Amino acid sequence: MELGIYTFGDIVADPHTGKSVAPQQRMDQILETAKLADDAGLDLFGVGEHHSLRYVNSATATMLAAIGAVTQHIRLTSASTSISTADPVRTFQEFATADLVAHGRVEIIFGRGAFTDNFPLFGYDLEDYDALFVEKLALFAELNENERVSWSGRFRSALQNAEIAPRPAQTSLPIWMGAVSPNSVARAATWGFPIAVPMVGGSLNNYARSINLYRQMWQENGRDPTAARVATFEHLHVAEHSEHLRTQFYPYYSAYLRPLFKADMPREAFEHMLAPQGTLVAGSAQEVIDKLLTQHEVFGMNRFFGQIDIGGQPHTEVMRGIERFAAQVAPVVRKETAARKASEK
Repeated sequence: MELGIYTFGDIVADPHTGKSVAPQQRMDQILETAKLADDAGLDLFGVGEHHSLRYVNSATATMLAAIGAVTQHIRLTSASTSISTADPVRTFQEFATADLVAHGRVEIIFGRGAFTDNFPLFGYDLEDYDALFVEKLALFAELNENERVSWSGRFRSALQNAEIAPRPAQTSLPIWMGAVSPNSVARAATWGFPIAVPMVGGSLNNYARSINLYRQMWQENGRDPTAARVATFEHLHVAEHSEHLRTQFYPYYSAYLRPLFKADMPREAFEHMLAPQGTLVAGSAQEVIDKLLTQHEVFGMNRFFGQIDIGGQPHTEVMRGIERFAAQVAPVVRKETAARKASEK
């Protein structure tokens, strides 16, 4: 199993001090975390997309290019890209350019998005929510495979033998689809895309149903079952001691999820997410190992991404969490999941 971290670049006031960092400082922090993740040997680094003052990252390809310039080995991906309100040609150009800067390490995840603030921002109608996604993703896939494209559709001007440049360093950009609803996972399986499953709240069994449906549909479409790939995206905190979760981490996590709960996060909700069937991957290194191995047994996922820099935590604590994840958690999880895979052959 590949292991990585991702960020939305949230700008949340530290609940202990009431102070928040400036956008410039937040951007510098993200570059530092990416460099550390690369140096520490993690496999993946993802950058999400939001369009509000609460976040610093609205231009994902630009951020990935910057990260690609200061890292050497780690693979880079969006997490995810809102193609519905973007121009597929320009999006392809931006990510292909980032891939050239990173010497062939860039991937892209497309999602319809849980937030819809980008629709009025870019002049699109929410009534076209699904139709926009379907048409633009299909166009992007065609651009990704061909240097010249002729195309016509409903939501953008037609292309007539258009040159699609630059081409990425890779033969084509790897595409994943963000999916959790039955319709989304069925579409991903039908189109042949691996899926990235965002897991916030709920229980493992609910997400297992979606992943099992994806694998079932994948096979029903005549594809090799071993080629179906699944990534999970969850919140992550690797503490020095498990007691740290309830005394130190909880206020930061509550601050991050305040827009969801419209108030402080209830303690019972926090405990539910910490439980073995919950979706918050947090605790001591051993507790995080145990939870990831449990999830691997349930989901059989190929990748895990943890969002670790959330809620206005001190940057030094985030960096220590990455170090613990890379040094204490990753080697054990890789060894155990590799052994499971070998035993299945």
